[in-house]
Amino acid sequence: MGIVVAGVTPHQNNRAVSGFASQIMFRAAVCTDARRAFRYNSFIVSQEKIVVADETAETKKPRKSDIPRGVIAEWTVTIILLLFGTTTLVQAFVIPTGSMEDTLLIGDHLLVDKLAYAPPGPWTRHLLPYEDPRRGDIIVFRYPMDIRQTFVKRVIGVPGDHIHLVNKKVFLNGHALDEPYKYNKTEYIDSYRDNFPGEPNVNLYPPAQDMLQNNVQNHEVVVPAGHYFAMGDNRDSSLDSRYWGFVPRENIIGKPLIIYWSYNASTEALSNPAIGIDHLVDLVEHFFTKTRWRRTFNLIHGYPIQ
Repeated sequence: MGIVVAGVTPHQNNRAVSGFASQIMFRAAVCTDARRAFRYNSFIVSQEKIVVADETAETKKPRKSDIPRGVIAEWTVTIILLLFGTTTLVQAFVIPTGSMEDTLLIGDHLLVDKLAYAPPGPWTRHLLPYEDPRRGDIIVFRYPMDIRQTFVKRVIGVPGDHIHLVNKKVFLNGHALDEPYKYNKTEYIDSYRDNFPGEPNVNLYPPAQDMLQNNVQNHEVVVPAGHYFAMGDNRDSSLDSRYWGFVPRENIIGKPLIIYWSYNASTEALSNPAIGIDHLVDLVEHFFTKTRWRRTFNLIHGYPIQ
């Protein structure tokens, strides 16, 4: 392959090289400075050859503007793991109502462990801590009346348990429960809500009506197999199993692990599937003052009920 002189066409190249060589030979015979120039020019040509050889033998040095291939690979793997994790391992969830106050507040943003109650496989049952929901666990589940909605409540009864309430006090399998997590924010006694099961004084959902007809023995609700009885900690303001019946096992998504952020917002703002303009403006203007910093990164624990 010939040497291409910069600025000339391929047809002019042969003549340029011949003339160039003749001039160098003439100058070499006349003076020593020409020899230096010849050597200098030879050095340039040799250096160019070395550079080309190095570029073919070794990896070309990236420019500052180039993104290293390893960085792209690392970010790709990270994104894949995040997508896998947020759909398979954990799920973000926000509390839009006050039914679990004061354990969980409106505006608490949670991470939910989706593996805790997942059906165990033949091999994974020995590797991962699968378990059934227990009394006192806080669970996140698909609302039986509309599975597009997600609810969070506390498990009060598991399959086979007998439950009833007397003047706001919960009795489980014949004995009164100690419930330090419970809050009764009204003083009056409601004939159905606080003395359950009883004659309904409100319209109940069909599963709750079926529960009262088919799952009551000796004035106690008996939890059937594959189902759970769940109630809110804000006992006087909770839409729970008393009104829509049992939670099917297959509806349970997982249990909350941690409050990763808590923001003092309204139910209306948080119930909207999309982020409204008003809520977005409120976040921009009051992020630091409305964020409940003391609740950030608080772990969420159940309470063992015997």
